[in-house]
Amino acid sequence: MTSATLAALQRSHLLATPSADPSASPLSEAGEQIGEGLSDFAKWLLGAPLRIAIILVVGAITLMLLRRFIRSVTEHLAEGTPFYQRGVLRPLGESEMGAVLARANPLAKARRAQRARTIGSVLHSAATIVVGSLMLLLVLGQMGVDLGPFLASIGVVGVALGIGAQSVVKDFLAGIFILLEDQYGVGDVVDLGPATGTIEAVALRVTKLRDADGTLWYVPNGTLTRVGNHTQEWSRAVVEVKVDYFADVDQVRGLLQAAAAQVAADPVVGTYLRDQAEVTGLEDLSAEAVTLQVSVKTSPAMQWEVARHLRQEVRRRLEDAGIPLGGQRDLLARHQEESASASPTPPDSPAA
Repeated sequence: MTSATLAALQRSHLLATPSADPSASPLSEAGEQIGEGLSDFAKWLLGAPLRIAIILVVGAITLMLLRRFIRSVTEHLAEGTPFYQRGVLRPLGESEMGAVLARANPLAKARRAQRARTIGSVLHSAATIVVGSLMLLLVLGQMGVDLGPFLASIGVVGVALGIGAQSVVKDFLAGIFILLEDQYGVGDVVDLGPATGTIEAVALRVTKLRDADGTLWYVPNGTLTRVGNHTQEWSRAVVEVKVDYFADVDQVRGLLQAAAAQVAADPVVGTYLRDQAEVTGLEDLSAEAVTLQVSVKTSPAMQWEVARHLRQEVRRRLEDAGIPLGGQRDLLARHQEESASASPTPPDSPAA
């Protein structure tokens, strides 16, 4: 190939080769790189971070709604608003029948408030723990964390805590059921086994009880195997009367009924009675006395006051009728003689 031919080919190659774009510069290359970086960042942002943000927002909204619902429920419990005074049943609650229902179900304000406050605290904590745990697990899953070992570690820690603090867990669970079932509350007189007295506070772990001597007892809820509530809903005053073996039983029953009627007519004590008094027959029979019983249904915690008035009235009527208690016949006769001798003798009338 001659030199002339080579020169012609070189010229044709140069003509065929496109000329460089004058606009192609380092600045344009940097712009392309920035665009690619922004595109990659947008793809990343629309991936895991966006899903994590959605999880957090949905979890926060769910927790807020749960807390609002719990607060509404606990406020109704604290105020003591019954179901028949809410929503579509409000007209029934405002009627005379609603007033009767309200009087038939009295609740102590302090008891309501404490019970609602404790239940609200438990529900708030439970909702926060459940929703927060779900959010944490979902976020860790989006971040690529292997949840298997994590959950296994949590399970081991939970088992260890359960074994080490099982008595505390038992106390808390028992306290929750005591509150939910309304077994007793502030102001109730209860028999818890270790102690008997008036409830001063009910917490999730312990119950504070004040006995008749003034001692304040702290009873762990998990140790309670039975509870006797003397003042829930209604009570009953029971008075046993032991009269002389040879006393007229029918006459004694009439006197006991008259004494109960007198107590029911009292303007103060009579309001504590829920029903008419009952005088039963012979409850016990011994060589010295026969036992009769007077019982009457009363308002909660009023049975002791009613029983005291019943005993006082029964004693007065039996003494006036000359009926001795069991084993007291000679003492009653001596008392009547002394009372007769101590009473002033009316002056003789002047002679006509």
